[in-house]
Amino acid sequence: METIDSVLSEADRAWRAYGVSSADRRVLAADLRLDLAAAAADGGDPMQLVGGDVAGFARRLADEAAVRRVRPEYHRLLLTALAGALLGSLLGAGIFTALYPLLVHLIDIPRSIEIPVQVAVVVYYGVPAAVVVAGAVTAVRLRLRDLPQIRRTALLMSLLLPAAGIVVTPITMAYAWSTDYSTAPEVLVVEVVMVLAALAGATVLARRLSVRERRRATGATPDAAVEPA
Repeated sequence: METIDSVLSEADRAWRAYGVSSADRRVLAADLRLDLAAAAADGGDPMQLVGGDVAGFARRLADEAAVRRVRPEYHRLLLTALAGALLGSLLGAGIFTALYPLLVHLIDIPRSIEIPVQVAVVVYYGVPAAVVVAGAVTAVRLRLRDLPQIRRTALLMSLLLPAAGIVVTPITMAYAWSTDYSTAPEVLVVEVVMVLAALAGATVLARRLSVRERRRATGATPDAAVEPA
């Protein structure tokens, strides 16, 4: 049984890497377990059924079962989102520079008109952050049109990236406070890494959620499908 379980674990890893959905993996694993158990009951070695290449055998099973595959393409997704975020940050910096005099003016306006500090903070930080998120989402949506479910991925990114920013901001601020707001290079690097890790995690989660379940779309398999722009 230990051999059967080890084969199934390796096969499941191969199916994951092959882009097989969780529902299809469960079906394939159940069928493979029955075949391996039958081979063992006949006095044979279950490993002889799959040969020396478990991953290759698992991929052949998936192909024979004609399961639909969705490849997450996390590497391409993260690189594209990062490039879009960098472009967005440049644009956000320009917007920030343009808004700075206006913010100073709002602070100096007569006291008869009070502007809540929360509003100033939202404008001061929120507008550049929104541009960064928009840059990442737009880059993913336009540059990765060949990936299946990319429209859903971009939609989830537009929701999860701001949420990740809201979560990581107080954490980063707390770290900065713990260092007495040091501007040492190593401190700044840690802060940047914290923010990038949060945004990367939100991006991967968006993609994972978009491809997790079996796709009900008809027609070509997701490997060959290209979503309309």
